[in-house]
Amino acid sequence: MKNNITSENELYEPMRLWLKNYLIEKYPDFDVVTVDSHSERLDTILEKHGIMNAMAIGIDIQIDVLGIVKNNKSVKLFFIEAKKNALTLRDLGQLWAYCRLINPEEAFLLTAANFGTLDKILNVFKREDILDFGDGKTIRKMKVAIWNVLTNSPEMLSMIPKI
Repeated sequence: MKNNITSENELYEPMRLWLKNYLIEKYPDFDVVTVDSHSERLDTILEKHGIMNAMAIGIDIQIDVLGIVKNNKSVKLFFIEAKKNALTLRDLGQLWAYCRLINPEEAFLLTAANFGTLDKILNVFKREDILDFGDGKTIRKMKVAIWNVLTNSPEMLSMIPKI
């Protein structure tokens, strides 16, 4: 499939809408907010939504699309890092660093192209362990997938690991 994406910016709004629907379906009893956050630091956005995260303050973290799910007991964060080109280990490393610092509930690395150099690591060598992050008690995995520009959703068959 040929994608006609000329700029990563074109991906943010469709990905934000997909994330919003995904979170509303998954967390029906929570308030769900999704934000195209690529041009603002995470600490600034969280502050606007009344969320305090000490680790984010003063750290230059810019998530492309941010999801916030909250009720009166808890707040959960969701990250999407959007790429228009083939993925690289650097792309994964960027999201991994954000995940290690902030520990979101889920994080997605989505590309409108292909897995690039990550294809060999994830599909040939089956090294899903490089997707791991968490607080030491709970191990989570970043999810990597191809973004379908026609359906404006991830291609679930491409997603690693499967959800």
